[in-house]
Amino acid sequence: MTMTVTRGLSDVRPRPYPVATIGNFDGHHRGHRALLQTVVERAKQRQGTAIVLTFEPHPIRVLAPHVDLKFLTSPEEKLSRFEAAGVDEVVYLEFTSELAAMAAEEFANHVLHRSLGIAEIFVGEHFAFGKGRSGRIDDLVRFGNRLGFAVHPFAPITVNGEVVSSTRIRHCIQSGDMARAAALLGRVYGITGPVISGRQQGQAMGWPTANLSVPVHRVLPPDGVYAGWACLEGVKHDAAVYIGTRPTFATGERLIEAYLLNHNQDLYGQPLTVEFVERLRGDCAFGSPEALSAQIARDVEQVTAILRRQAGSVGV
Repeated sequence: MTMTVTRGLSDVRPRPYPVATIGNFDGHHRGHRALLQTVVERAKQRQGTAIVLTFEPHPIRVLAPHVDLKFLTSPEEKLSRFEAAGVDEVVYLEFTSELAAMAAEEFANHVLHRSLGIAEIFVGEHFAFGKGRSGRIDDLVRFGNRLGFAVHPFAPITVNGEVVSSTRIRHCIQSGDMARAAALLGRVYGITGPVISGRQQGQAMGWPTANLSVPVHRVLPPDGVYAGWACLEGVKHDAAVYIGTRPTFATGERLIEAYLLNHNQDLYGQPLTVEFVERLRGDCAFGSPEALSAQIARDVEQVTAILRRQAGSVGV
């Protein structure tokens, strides 16, 4: 069944036994997936509707517009992952200053009860809602008892003793700790985009690359060289991945460049996902293209060893 995407609350209609959760779900990490799985399974038990209520734009864009918030998933990827999780309906609520000023009790009554008619809701133990985030789990339970819906607090998921959160994952990626980020995400972090034409500098040295523009609003690892995978039409190719401004050739536009170790076909215009497995080194300027080429050769050797080890450990 195709997932329904609803924008706003004007479409007030009866839904079979709505089981809901609320959040931004940036990253669709292990904690998000566990919560969504619980919601979907409960809805199936009651032959109901699994609903995700989320916000657009992200509340921080409204509440703290000076913060340069970067995201772990694009809007398209987020929707795709909701559908893959088995969610029946995603409701986008426009986050405005008026919504931010709504009292917690009014939010429960107007949004959850009257508009969505929820029967049950699952939210994190530290869930906060309403004006100034004044509403807490105990408040939601009290409102639910009065309005006729059940509230289920959901315990956080931990990995190696760390609570999984989007904020923690952003910090890991921005510091280049890709292994820790992958452990919390439950997958290797990647960026998807169409392959664009470059200056052909890599090809001139014998290292042709598939280039992606750097998405402005996405979380990115530090400039440098990474062992990674380039995913094309559902197939993963081993890749040496570079992100930076190519200082050896005078600083230019920041790009993501992937040298696919066993693939040399023309990829221009095709959608490509570049995944960052492990950081090798930082970016730097070399004295000549020849010196850079020699270093790339050493990088490719190291990438090959890392990915062989990675494949052995996870059965890729």
